[in-house]
Amino acid sequence: MAQMFRTVGRMSRGYAPDEVDEFFSHARELFEGATPGTMSPGQVQRTSFALVRGGYAPESVDAAMDRIAQAFADLEREQFIPKHGQQAWIDRLTEQAQTLYPRLSRPAGERFAPPKRGKSGYDRDEVDELCERLIGYFDQGEPLSADVVRSATFTPRGRKHGYDEGSVDAFLARAVEIILSVG
Repeated sequence: MAQMFRTVGRMSRGYAPDEVDEFFSHARELFEGATPGTMSPGQVQRTSFALVRGGYAPESVDAAMDRIAQAFADLEREQFIPKHGQQAWIDRLTEQAQTLYPRLSRPAGERFAPPKRGKSGYDRDEVDELCERLIGYFDQGEPLSADVVRSATFTPRGRKHGYDEGSVDAFLARAVEIILSVG
């Protein structure tokens, strides 16, 4: 069977091909309706793969995962609007976006908990800068793509100047899911 993605060198680590192949096969079956059910963009984003020597190149798989998340977001919108109407879709997105506001409305430097003692976190100023861009996107309609949010990287920082990585990652994944749903 042909490989779905290019691989990294034998001594480098990439995503486990069997896990990736299984995920993509399942996603295709769901998308094409061969298997009952669907997948949310958030489920796609939360999918992770083991790292193995000689595995698939993560950047190639991640790019394909981004396209799948967008496809499922588009499918969800296409199925929802005929049943419930455009205004109901807009109301739903507004409600989802409002779940982000408690954290976005916190003062810069206080939006997330610091990393646990002895753990590294994300640079607070860099995360706060992205949060400000999210506020601009949701409040003023300023341009911001899901890809920009999803591919954001932050300088590692300790407790004094960092935010907990898990909390930031979960929040940004939710923001990406909402941006994808806007279409």
